[in-house]
This record gives sequence, structure tokens and C-alpha cells, in this order.
Amino acid sequence: MEEKRNLASDGSDAPRVGIYICHCGGNISDHVDVEVLCEKAEKIPGVAVARRNMFMCSDPGQELIMEDIRSGKVNRIVVASCSPSLHEMTFRSALERAGANPYVYEHANIREQVSWVHHGEPATEKAFQLISAAAAKARLLEPLEPLRVEARRHATVIGAGIAGLRAAVDLADRGFQVALLEKTPFAGGRVARLDRLAPTGEAASEAILSLARRVMEHPAITFYPCAQVVGFDGYVGNFSLELQVEPPAAEDAVPPSNLPPAGDGEPVFVPSRGVLLGPLPTEKGRIQVETGVVVLATGFKPYTPRKGEYGYGELPEVMTLPQFIEALRDAQADGSVLMLSGRPIRSIAMIHCVGSRQIPGIHEEDASGYLNEYCSRTCCSATLFAANQVRTRYPETRVFEFYRDIRAYGRGQEELYQEAARNKVLFLRFEPEDPPRVERSDGSSGTPLVVRVKDALTFGEEVQVPADLVVLAVGMEPTGIQDLVDLMKLPVGADRFLLEVHPKLRPVELATTGLLLAGTCQAPMDVSEACNAASAAASKAASLLAKGYVQLDPFVAEVDMEKCQGTGSCVEACLADGAIELVDVVVNGETVRRARVVQALCLGCGACVAACPSGAIQVKGSTLAQFEAMVDAIASHEAA
Repeated sequence: MEEKRNLASDGSDAPRVGIYICHCGGNISDHVDVEVLCEKAEKIPGVAVARRNMFMCSDPGQELIMEDIRSGKVNRIVVASCSPSLHEMTFRSALERAGANPYVYEHANIREQVSWVHHGEPATEKAFQLISAAAAKARLLEPLEPLRVEARRHATVIGAGIAGLRAAVDLADRGFQVALLEKTPFAGGRVARLDRLAPTGEAASEAILSLARRVMEHPAITFYPCAQVVGFDGYVGNFSLELQVEPPAAEDAVPPSNLPPAGDGEPVFVPSRGVLLGPLPTEKGRIQVETGVVVLATGFKPYTPRKGEYGYGELPEVMTLPQFIEALRDAQADGSVLMLSGRPIRSIAMIHCVGSRQIPGIHEEDASGYLNEYCSRTCCSATLFAANQVRTRYPETRVFEFYRDIRAYGRGQEELYQEAARNKVLFLRFEPEDPPRVERSDGSSGTPLVVRVKDALTFGEEVQVPADLVVLAVGMEPTGIQDLVDLMKLPVGADRFLLEVHPKLRPVELATTGLLLAGTCQAPMDVSEACNAASAAASKAASLLAKGYVQLDPFVAEVDMEKCQGTGSCVEACLADGAIELVDVVVNGETVRRARVVQALCLGCGACVAACPSGAIQVKGSTLAQFEAMVDAIASHEAA
């Protein structure tokens, strides 16, 4: 550690900038001369202290900053280190613990933007430019106060599959009122259509019923079946949802004998449909729900093969894995042979990666021009589990698995593969550019179908497998929630699943604070992962609402009413729906239109700043004057 001091002498209120340069254990110092940086940084106008340390994010590194603040040496802080996404909050917290305003802080990224992409003297020069710019901005930083928004202790969960049920129960157990919405009459989602869960073998109905009972018994949970969101407004802590409820559609009609009694009755499990939690709507209506956070648990849908894809839709002996699982649940046996629809099944061909890991130029795009290039993650294990069930219950029925790669990634799932090998399931590997071909048999094989494949495990030898049944292991696709995406302005990734802010640092949060993700609306997951994600979303929701108010960063737009001319350019440019509005105000006895910022909705993106013709709007913490100072610092360095 080394200290460079140059104390400001022009009064206690003058900006006194402290610059703290991190070695990052060699990630930075192996390519950037941090000693030279420190010597040059002390000469930057307004800099009072320049220090370097092996790990600024460590407790000793933070203590250096805190001690300088406490002693009065510095009142503005610049840390030159790794990406601010990793440790900006670490250093803001250190400022706060030292008694300083956490927003008189600026971060210079000299790792990802310098040492990881440059080397030698050019790296040191660029690092100094970034530090100079950060110091120039820091001199103009003003103390800010976080926004405080009152929040309702109420959460809404959209979707009553296993993830939605889990999230609702977790939130209610934490003391929050919960509205649980489901567009169908049934809770349970896709899990309700399964027989048993891989890899544990637990009955799917019991997994659903155990959560459904807790939902019915919990006084804090209100369940709305046959309900869809048709109106959405507000911001974190104060969202407003309008629900459209109506009687079940004809295909969802439920016999009265299956309906649970009103009140404290038991949930009723209807095979292949789901769980009924109470009376269903008998007429159309609208319901208003005021809530603090919204958890999206809208689930997934199985990929539907194109007509003719591996014979699907043309050969009646071809079905998808979800269809096979439902059929297997009610299947009969003829001795030790599987019977389906009165037909003996002595040979089953299971084809992996149908609708997943699609490759441009090899697979055909859907009607919207999309390919599912991602791995659906759960199909391999589900297929292995089904194969083991067949071989255990019907030992004279042979199973052949045609695969590209076996991705049994989770706890207990590799054991499914090993069990399948012990059960004498035969595996044949194919290359994606040469997939299996499902054809009608000529009758010589004694089966209705034959599957031909060039087996990569035998150096491309063509193998012909007779099959009574072909099962397609279809992948997961995002369910059809485009209306909800448009209504709530939800971000969608390239894979068409809802997109979290950051997969590691903010894995269940959407860009709009207060909107959270649970389960397979975000990405393909198995049941345990979906439940874990739901619990994570519930925990995040609870942390937002626990105090009765939500504290937000103050980096939002503000309007100078004297400069504002009410053109509405900022409203048109705003990327956050409703964050800026035109309102009537009285100026010199005359009613005029002026822009007003709804701070809780503002993203601080600055689009309005660029659009305003009169320069009447700025973003706190990132003003035009601050940016101009940064540019001047870089330009003056280049000129020198």
C-alpha cells in the first residue's frame, strides 16, 4: 500500500477527491503501471489523496477509504478497479459506514475496459484518461438522497403452476397478503400432467396437492381462477392490476361432482388437468387488485413438432414425450409387454432434441422465423426416466434412444443414465446434420415403423431399428403471453423467454423494479429448479416490501420548470411507460403545460435529456455539466 497526498486548501466545502487504485491481485497491475498511475493521479486538479492497494474491495481496502473520509482528507471518492456491476455497491456502502453520502462516488473501470483488453504503456495511458474523467465528474458530484416510495404489503403471483404455488405460499408465510391468478380453472400447470417426477420418482399429484392444500388453508392467499390481467399500471410498491374473470371455456368445463366445496374444503386433483381449489366464476366480471410486487410464473409450453417432422402428425404411431407420459400412466400390460390403445408395444424408439438445439441451415424455422437454438435441459432426464419406467414395468418391451448428447446434469440424474444402461436400453448417437429418419415399415420387421440412423458410435454405420412406437423428446418453449408482454412492457430475450436483469447478480428481477420471475417463464428448468427460483422470487419480493416502503436510487430525471416549454419531446422519447407526463401548471397567472417526472418509474436512462430542445431536463448524478467535464478531461490529456 502507498499513499500520495495533496490536500485541498481552499476551504472545507471545496471538493477534495480521493483516488483509490486497485491491483486486483495482478489482473490490473500485471498490465497497468499502477505506481505511475498513482503518481500522476495526485497531480489531477482537486485530488487530495491518491492510493493504491492490492484489493480495494477487501476489508483493509475499504478501511483506507473510510479512514480518509473520517479524517476529513476527502469528500469525493473515485475507485479505479473492476466493473462497477461487481463492487459499486460495496464502495457506496463503505462511504455510508464512514458517515459520507454514498452518492459522492464515481467508479472507473480499468480492468474490463483496460487491463483485460490492452497491455503495456497504452493500457496505463488509457487507465489514466479514465481516472482523470472520473475525477473531473467527482468534483461536480452533489450529495443525493435516495427515493422513498410507500409500499403495500401485498404481492400478486401470475400463474398457479408449481412455481406460482410455491411463490404464493412462501410470501404468505412471510406475512404478506397474496393474490394468486390462474387463467384456467386448474392449478398445477404442466406438472399436473406428469405421473412421477424425475429423478426422485415422487408422485406429481402429491407434489402439487401438498402445495395446493397450503394455498387453500392459508388465510392470506386469495385464488382467482379463470382470470387474466387486462390492465396494468403503477410502480414498485403501488401496482394496480385489472383482472378479467369469466366462466371456464367449454374445453375446461368441470363436472360439478369434481368441484371442491366452498370454504375449507380439500383440493380436488383431476388427472391430466390439475387441481381445483374452489368454486369457479359463473359470470364475467372485472376485479381490481392493488399490490406491491408482481411475480410472473407463467410457465412454458412443450414444443409442437411440425407436421411430418419425424413422422409426427402423419404416422399415428409417433407421439411426443408428454403425450407418452400421460399414456404410460394409464397403460395396461399383456404379460410383460406394454399395451397402448389395445396394441402391444414391443419396441420403442425415443428421439432426443426435438425442438431444441436447432441449427440454422439444418433445421426449419417456425412460422415466425425462429429457431430454438437453446438446450431445454430437462428432456434427456425425462426421457431416461420414462425409458427406465418402461423397462422396469414391461421388461419385454425394448427401448432405443437416439441422441446427440446425453445431458443428465442435475443431482441424481446421471444415475438415471446408469440405470438405463443396466436396464439394457440401447443408445444410438446421431450427428445433427444427419438425424434419424422415421419411415413406414414394409412389414418385414413385424412393426409398423422403422427408424434409420447413421450411428456415430460405430463410425457412421447405418442402423435400422424396428419400432412399434416413436416418442419425440420435445423441448420447452415460452408460453404464449405476448399480451402480457405488451401490457407490462416485459423484456424478452433472444430465446423468447422473459429476460432477467443479470443471470448471476439479479437472477429473478426484471428491469422494472417490483416485477419478478419464477420458474420456466424465464428459461427451461426442472421442477426442483422452478421451485427454487420461485422461493428466490418470494425472498426478493419480501425484501422489497418488508419495511412498508421501498428505497430507490436517486438517479432519476428532474425538470427545470423555468426552462421547460412543454413540447412533450421528453414524453415521446421516454423508454419507461408513464415515467414522464405533461401536466397543467400555473405560471404568472397563466395555465401552461409542463413536464413532470414520476420518479418511481424513471430508469435514469437519459433519453429525455437528449430529446429536450430547451435543455430543461437532467438526470441526477449524470448531468450534462458532469459529462462535459469528463470529456474535457480526456480531451485535454490527449492534447497534451
